Amino acid sequence: MRVLVTVASRHGATWEIGEVIAEVLADCGLDVETRAPEDVATLDGIDAVVLGSAVYLAHWMPSARDLADRQTQELRKRPVWLFSSGLAVQPAASANSPHELLALRDQLQARGHRSFRGRLDRSLLTFTERAAIAGARAREGDHRDMGAVRAWATEVADDLIAHPEPMPSVEGASLLHEPRHAAV
Repeated sequence: MRVLVTVASRHGATWEIGEVIAEVLADCGLDVETRAPEDVATLDGIDAVVLGSAVYLAHWMPSARDLADRQTQELRKRPVWLFSSGLAVQPAASANSPHELLALRDQLQARGHRSFRGRLDRSLLTFTERAAIAGARAREGDHRDMGAVRAWATEVADDLIAHPEPMPSVEGASLLHEPRHAAV
């Protein structure tokens, strides 16, 4: 089974989360390809997708949202999981809930979503990003929990191996469903 892990990352921290997810999926026996969303022209030959994005100002990055919009019909034919990575601690953590996430899960019929804490290195940020971060009172440092990333990726692999087909949608029913495994 071939799985695409596609990640929108501005400063590399979210990309590194995607690499850990890809490594775990490969260790579970899946054939994994990792690409940036803007490099995904087709999903031919792809059986499942993990789509992730860094979160800035409470939004996924445009390249991840664009991939979801461009490939909605193809993504709905495959099992899909979503993940986000952003500000780590309160009050900044509230900005790690992308406004469009519920609609995106519904649009893609994703099996689940998980938010992961991110890394903040102010030296990598633009002036505008630093100003936004200052308002959120975010703490500097690497707050990522790669153990949590690995655990979630293992749940994704287990679910995919046990249930490789996309979940059927029911006409008139909400397409937003909770993941088979408890994940935020």
